[in-house]
Amino acid sequence: MQNRTLGRTGLSVAPIVFGGNVFGWTADEKTSFQLLDAFFDAGFNAIDTADVYSAWVPGHQGGESEAIIGKWLKSGSVKRDDAVIITKVGFDNNERKTGLSADWIAKAVDDSLRRLQTDYIDLYLAHKPDDAVPLEETLGAFARLKEAGKVRAIGCSNYNAQQLQASLDVAEATGLGRFDVLQPEYNLYTRDKFEGPLADLCAHEEIGVINYYSLAAGFLTGKYRTKADTEGVARSYRVANYLDPRGLAILGAMDAIAAETGARHADIALAWLLAKPSVTAPIASATSLSQLESFKRAVNLRLSDEMIRLLDEAGA
Repeated sequence: MQNRTLGRTGLSVAPIVFGGNVFGWTADEKTSFQLLDAFFDAGFNAIDTADVYSAWVPGHQGGESEAIIGKWLKSGSVKRDDAVIITKVGFDNNERKTGLSADWIAKAVDDSLRRLQTDYIDLYLAHKPDDAVPLEETLGAFARLKEAGKVRAIGCSNYNAQQLQASLDVAEATGLGRFDVLQPEYNLYTRDKFEGPLADLCAHEEIGVINYYSLAAGFLTGKYRTKADTEGVARSYRVANYLDPRGLAILGAMDAIAAETGARHADIALAWLLAKPSVTAPIASATSLSQLESFKRAVNLRLSDEMIRLLDEAGA
């Protein structure tokens, strides 16, 4: 499997990143360990999580995903240097405001390192913009983490083109390290949050892109065609949002490609992302070993230009 260079970070990642939001939520600890073992055995090497995962589950405090990854790392299934660990800071935890102040980042990174049971984080991301904190303060805090060896590279998530450009301008003006990775929401259905000025900026500035919601909360697996299909599903509140004429048109295009190639819908959704030059590696989650097989199939699936055009037009 050919790894991909992640922007200017010096990191190299396999074509798909494991979305760790499921750990401690829809995948218990035992299942999470099995998934991570199988993921690395297949040749993949990067895991994405956040300090707030999975605070939305009743009784959880946030950090449950990091804690499971930490236990898995400690088990020695893979060498620490062979794993690229990505986590995030700054997303509000239930009613508790966090943000991107220097004081909070300094505390949060130590808490993440403790839960992950590691001395360093490969890629540390600002989870969302914080307009209440000057960019210079946030970038300065990240710079100190890099100097201390706690973080190897930094990036941001959920920034639009203007916000990302502003951060680059501040980094250049102050001499502070810049965000070298962007994590946007991007998939066959949700395209306007990334395509256009933001994607162009990332390409021009050589910023690595690891997009989330690659399968649109499971909608792009093709399992959900009606509101009734979403009943009892953990992400039903998200999946139902895609059940509109455009969403169904996308599924129709995927149906045609599936019939021609024998590929499954999840494979097609990921292969479409892998074919986009602006994307380094999509993030995708799995809660079973059978779902994980889709990652391997997607990497080997080559969509024709006509298939990509069909998908592009369906989701336009």
